[in-house]
Amino acid sequence: MTPFEMSNQTHVTEFIFLGFSNHSSLQGIFFLIFLAIYLTTLLGNTLIMLATKVSPALHTPMYYFLSNLSFLDICYTSTTIPVMLVNFFREKKTISYEGCLSQIFFFVTCAGTEGVLLATMAYDRYVAICRPLQYPVLMSVKVCVCLVAGSWLCGLVNSVTHTALAATLTLCGPNQISHFLCDIPLLLKLSCSDTSVNESVLHVASATIGLSPCLFTAGSYMLIISAILRIPSAQGRRKAFSTCASHLTVVVVFYGTANFNYDRPREGYSLDMDILVSVLFCVVTPMLNPIIYSLRNKDVKGALRKLAGVCSLTVPRSRHQQSHW
Repeated sequence: MTPFEMSNQTHVTEFIFLGFSNHSSLQGIFFLIFLAIYLTTLLGNTLIMLATKVSPALHTPMYYFLSNLSFLDICYTSTTIPVMLVNFFREKKTISYEGCLSQIFFFVTCAGTEGVLLATMAYDRYVAICRPLQYPVLMSVKVCVCLVAGSWLCGLVNSVTHTALAATLTLCGPNQISHFLCDIPLLLKLSCSDTSVNESVLHVASATIGLSPCLFTAGSYMLIISAILRIPSAQGRRKAFSTCASHLTVVVVFYGTANFNYDRPREGYSLDMDILVSVLFCVVTPMLNPIIYSLRNKDVKGALRKLAGVCSLTVPRSRHQQSHW
């Protein structure tokens, strides 16, 4: 670095988001839309978690994983949307340097964990359909807890590595991020130091945390579909496929939006298109997961109706108790 470049180097203490800067007149509308999406995400995933807890029919490994997926989606969406909502009312849409690194840490943790957890859920469906006699042993409570813990550990290790490397970057400005969130590739663009190590680790992580669970999930479903097609009765095939249809839909949505967000060529796309694709991946997908499961899964729909019935009975009972006292 030349002396002139060193004199121009500044210590970045905050970043300015430019994600919605092209639509300043629509800030109020955007706020209402994203607030509605966020509240729907919180409500839908919370209901899934409550339904799997109160309904004995859902006390199985598949719904244990689904409950963890719902909790993960709440954490995932809470990493980005609250900051976005606050910035809609700020003239200068900023986030501190420490806040940016924190957002990267939690965002990468949740994204990596979800990919591994979806692969774990695919393995659960494979064992249930292809090896049903061994299912109680292969998917015991201890195994399920270990699989969920392992999913979180993979996401955490991946995130710690990326965040630690990002903290070593020399940022010389400008401090403007052409997005509504902090992410590793966006931060690398602002660095004036050597980013080869960061990029190498990013490629390795894409193969291990991103591609490997995707291939494992695809392989599991190839075996599952092959086993389903061998079932002699049409009713048996429909019943077997219905047990994994919801998860397969969630997998397609998650990996479809993720691949389009990270693996598409950057040239030829406007800022608005980049924002739209990221919104689909980071904001809309966590909202769709509980909707997909509640619409396509009879057990979940039954548990939600039971939960609604419990809530409706509780209110009159509490009112009666209040009047009695």
